[in-house]
Amino acid sequence: MATLAQQSYTPKKWDLAGLTGISDNTLAVHFGLYEGYVKNTNLLNEQISELVKNGPVGGANPAFAELTRRLGFEYNGMRLHEYYFGNLTKSGGGEPGAALKSALAASFGDFDAWKKDFVGVSTLRGVGWAIAYQDPWTGAISNHWINLHEDGNVAGFNPILVLDVWEHAFLLDYKPAERPKYIEAFFANVDWSVVAARLKPAAAGV
Repeated sequence: MATLAQQSYTPKKWDLAGLTGISDNTLAVHFGLYEGYVKNTNLLNEQISELVKNGPVGGANPAFAELTRRLGFEYNGMRLHEYYFGNLTKSGGGEPGAALKSALAASFGDFDAWKKDFVGVSTLRGVGWAIAYQDPWTGAISNHWINLHEDGNVAGFNPILVLDVWEHAFLLDYKPAERPKYIEAFFANVDWSVVAARLKPAAAGV
């Protein structure tokens, strides 16, 4: 089996032309950015693998330390974009089905309360991600702000809805102060069937 350092990733493709409120031009730029994360993840894995084979590793080696720290940023940048594009669709919007609504209501009281909280998280100052996570041990859902890509992710939690609120995700369509309009457009394109499929049965214990 290939180790992480030997793994090579291929950019995924999505047919999202014609989204509501998110232009094809924005998507083209955004896809290119995502492909850069894939490329850099592969490059860093190769460089780290080479150091493990032939060079000193550990904190005393500045090259190894910097490459390893950067890998989390690039790898999560790749994965979070895949979640983000994956939970969009041209025929999206509306509200989730009964099973997902029930899961959200179990943690927030009802869908509207969950959405109000999620939108609130999405409008925090700064660049980052708003993510609805499911606790795999209790099934509870909570909303979180993720700085950069790797800071703020909850260990072991399962992302079910991912919103990119870096300015590159909307700046060609909206002014920086118009982020709420972008968030509204995002919800007009959410594929709730994909979000529901990301739910997992709660597992006892850790």
